[in-house]
Amino acid sequence: MMKEYISKYFALRKHNMQVAWKKAKKSKMCYLFLLPYAVLFTLFFVAPVVISIFYGFTYYNILEPPRFIGLQNYISLILEDDIFLIGLKNTLMIAIITGPLGYIMSFLFAWLINELPRWVRSVAVVVFYAPSIAGNCYVIFSVFFRGDAWGYVNAFLMNVGIINEPILWFINPTYMLPICMLVILWMSLGTGFLSFVAGLQGVDKSQFEAGYMDGVKNRWQELWYITLPNMRPMLMFGAVMSITQAFGVCDVTMALCGYPSTDYAARTIVTHLFDYGFTRFEMGYACAIATILFLMMILCNKAIQSLLRRVGT
Repeated sequence: MMKEYISKYFALRKHNMQVAWKKAKKSKMCYLFLLPYAVLFTLFFVAPVVISIFYGFTYYNILEPPRFIGLQNYISLILEDDIFLIGLKNTLMIAIITGPLGYIMSFLFAWLINELPRWVRSVAVVVFYAPSIAGNCYVIFSVFFRGDAWGYVNAFLMNVGIINEPILWFINPTYMLPICMLVILWMSLGTGFLSFVAGLQGVDKSQFEAGYMDGVKNRWQELWYITLPNMRPMLMFGAVMSITQAFGVCDVTMALCGYPSTDYAARTIVTHLFDYGFTRFEMGYACAIATILFLMMILCNKAIQSLLRRVGT
């Protein structure tokens, strides 16, 4: 009985492969047009990930050939590297706080902007999107949070009598990470925000009329039962961009809090990777860090996909 089942399974699989091959032969021109992108995607995305995973199991310092050491890099990261654990905790805090908040803010602002007249909407999109494309615009916060009496925040707090002496915002470990989160939230209206604006513009207006005829009573039901189901691709794209930004925080903390920061209070996984990869040139160890970060992002993407499938159901 088992042999018969296995033979039927392989026969069905062979038949499906033959059918797929015939369809591919008929659409060979389509695959030919896709070939340049497939080659570039493989060379610059797939291959680096595979190579990084391989080097994560080796000791590699650029000057010597890589030497296979098994799981030693991962064991050292989890059991011996206290700074990595600090970076892991900070990265998770940033991802848990700024990721969902930035995602929700992006959608809410896009939803509100969508109700404005066209010319006002265009200006508002530029205003909200500007911080994410302005490069080192987060350096503005270094002026607001200067550690002397001339910093705007310190001057205000001292004038109203809340503090008696200036606070060293970017040196005191108590304040460093919260301020970085504030800056990250300010810069979170990026590509995902634009995708939400485009998705809201693409919703068929006739569906709203049909929805009200079928019992939709207010704007929140309209949002849940009509708008969000029509925007699932944009919601997924925005979620991926939000996760990538939250887990990839590095420039903001390094520019504002220094490298390394006081007591490693603003250390993140990417900062730790940068340290071992480009300062110490321990590429095997850095690749192990990158692999752990990659797995964390994949797991978060899977969790968000399962949540978005329930939207509008």
